[in-house]
Amino acid sequence: MSTETSTAATTTTTTGLVDLKLEAVVIPVTDVDRSKAFYGNLGWRLDADFAFDNGFRVVQYTSPGSPASVQFGTRITTAPAGSAQGLYLIVSDVEAARADLIARGADVSEVFHPVQPGAQFQADGTGRASGKPAEGSSYGSFATFNDPDGNTWLLQEVTTRLPGRIDSGVTAYASVKDLTDALVRAATAHGEHEKVTGEHDEQWPDWYAAYLVAEQTGADLPK
Repeated sequence: MSTETSTAATTTTTTGLVDLKLEAVVIPVTDVDRSKAFYGNLGWRLDADFAFDNGFRVVQYTSPGSPASVQFGTRITTAPAGSAQGLYLIVSDVEAARADLIARGADVSEVFHPVQPGAQFQADGTGRASGKPAEGSSYGSFATFNDPDGNTWLLQEVTTRLPGRIDSGVTAYASVKDLTDALVRAATAHGEHEKVTGEHDEQWPDWYAAYLVAEQTGADLPK
């Protein structure tokens, strides 16, 4: 995922176009029931499993906190099984997400960061360095895992959104943990703020609120 906001992307957000919401992505699999068991074991929500007399079957799962879903089944795509690569799963804590997925049976890579552009997509691991980047930057830490057919999922840690990457009128968290993590970051930053001012901030709720909104919308964080 690019960390730059293109001119075209910025322009289209202000033209008032009709919403075109990406809500489902088809992934090709060989054994529908095996895939259903795999994604179910990950704790993903089963939204649908419809089979028809002509052999068509569609199964839909949604990962926790996601507005988009994946579909697989029979007679649903001609793409080779396992050809879906680099499907992004955005997390606020890549190490915690990795640990949870491993506990649920997924074979997840070690956390890494790219030292060459595009290294997160290289199956042989070239261009990667172990662990998070030294500066711990948002968008910079990854881990990968495959489903039984080899469709590849990419965990990316995002803690602070770049400008233009989220609806500035909405602040939302996918889970209690995501909100808790955001509050911890706000508390840490506020502690530094009070060190600078040398006094207790009676308006800390306002400061926290401003921090949480700014972090999600990509605005400048309060100091």
